[in-house]
Amino acid sequence: MTGEKNSFGWSENDLQSISSTGIPPGEIERQLAVFRTGAFPVRLLRPCTPGDGITVIAEKEKHALLTACEEARQDGRLMKFVPASGAASRMFREWHVALMNGKFTDATREDYFGETLRQYAFYADLEKTTASKGKLLEQMLDGKDYRGILALILTDQGLNYGSLPKALLKFHSYPDSLRTAIEEHLVEAAMYVRDDNRIARIHFTVSGEHERLVREKLLQVMSIYELRFDTVFDFDISVQDPATHTIAVDLENRPFHDENGKLVFRPSGHGALLSNLESLDTDIVFVKNIDNVVADSHKGDTVLWKKLLAGYLLTVQQEIFDYLLILENPTPSVEKIPEIVNFCENRLNIGFPEIFNGFADCEKRHFLFDTLNRPLRVCGMVKNEGEPGGGPFRVENRLKVGESSLQIVEESQIDRNDPQQMAIWSSSTHFNPVDLVCGLNDYRGRKFNLAEFVDNETSIITRKSEKGKDLLALERPGLWNGSMAFWNTIFVEVPPTTFAPVKSVNDLLRGAHQNRQA
Repeated sequence: MTGEKNSFGWSENDLQSISSTGIPPGEIERQLAVFRTGAFPVRLLRPCTPGDGITVIAEKEKHALLTACEEARQDGRLMKFVPASGAASRMFREWHVALMNGKFTDATREDYFGETLRQYAFYADLEKTTASKGKLLEQMLDGKDYRGILALILTDQGLNYGSLPKALLKFHSYPDSLRTAIEEHLVEAAMYVRDDNRIARIHFTVSGEHERLVREKLLQVMSIYELRFDTVFDFDISVQDPATHTIAVDLENRPFHDENGKLVFRPSGHGALLSNLESLDTDIVFVKNIDNVVADSHKGDTVLWKKLLAGYLLTVQQEIFDYLLILENPTPSVEKIPEIVNFCENRLNIGFPEIFNGFADCEKRHFLFDTLNRPLRVCGMVKNEGEPGGGPFRVENRLKVGESSLQIVEESQIDRNDPQQMAIWSSSTHFNPVDLVCGLNDYRGRKFNLAEFVDNETSIITRKSEKGKDLLALERPGLWNGSMAFWNTIFVEVPPTTFAPVKSVNDLLRGAHQNRQA
């Protein structure tokens, strides 16, 4: 009977809700267990620094790396993968507050808004929208009608920027056009993934509510950039699978029901995009966030270092494949074992357990084969200049005593009540800009099953609210955190000029987003 509890403790309504998501009941139980036990903290050993976990590419190496990337580009092996579901609401937080209160928090912020508004790429669109309402934007500025201007920027009275994804916001102004963030990614794709058939492959992940708008925008502008860059864009869009959502619980860790008595499921963070990444029909993938783009006058370093990171991955990947072919032999040359161990320790920064030295040769072969036969990622790291977010660390393997690996770690993943862990965290010199190149195929050219390399215990529990009621939400292991925990990882230092995120609307006023030479 509907509403009654069955032997498993779920009501019929609950079971219908679970069934509609496509989430297996066993997965629901696993998620509830994580809420009860808590997420396991990552144990930091030390921060990665240049020469100790972070590779610094020498000038003399660059030509060979660029050549390796060029060969893969010509063969059509490269693709861009852009997580683009980020909403702009947080980017406009201060402006939303000012709109709600009718004024900015102080005169300095108010003056700054009035003085800088003309520098934003969307100013021209705002002028047109204002004119369509029978008003003049310049007059509104002169009269300091900032509440009226903010309403035209943020709400459906005008540009509706407060409800759009970052992908569709005008980021940069050029003499002949205004470009959205998603258009800048098309331009980048033409610059470093276009193959010899002039095809540039690019994949965007978006939220379901914005998929139509994003697709329409791409179809609207595609021909412009194909003509300008002599490129055919092979693009695709995917959304986060509802089956990757996670159940919410109340503060007593009981399944949370909304005001209508329905179970609440929430998107589980960017770690849910792992299946989207795995579905790509390619083997070398660049991963970069939607808001980390720069104007054309600043793209030189971005393009150069994308190619260098890819060249580094391809070079190391070939070495790995060569060693795997040796280890595939049941009786590899004994003298090769120390060479492969040296490669793992010094090229891949893998920490071996002390007991490894006591293994028989056949055990060493199996251990090394398993160690090398994994997806590979090369991650750009910039010097930490105060940006919030994760960083590169050497981390203790929680499951295997004595082993360690390189990981991108967020502060929320560590035990913040442990002074020693916090001291290690605070001593980090570099920052994760989400600038990855990933190798998705094995040494036989087969796709890896990426789910096999996830550390599911590195989930994150956060406190949220649903129409005023507190709840706890579960985020899956982050795409470049726990979801790639058991990949082989290389960190490479990249210049800060390759990192220009837009976390606040004011970031668009930085030099990298103004189309002029630095």
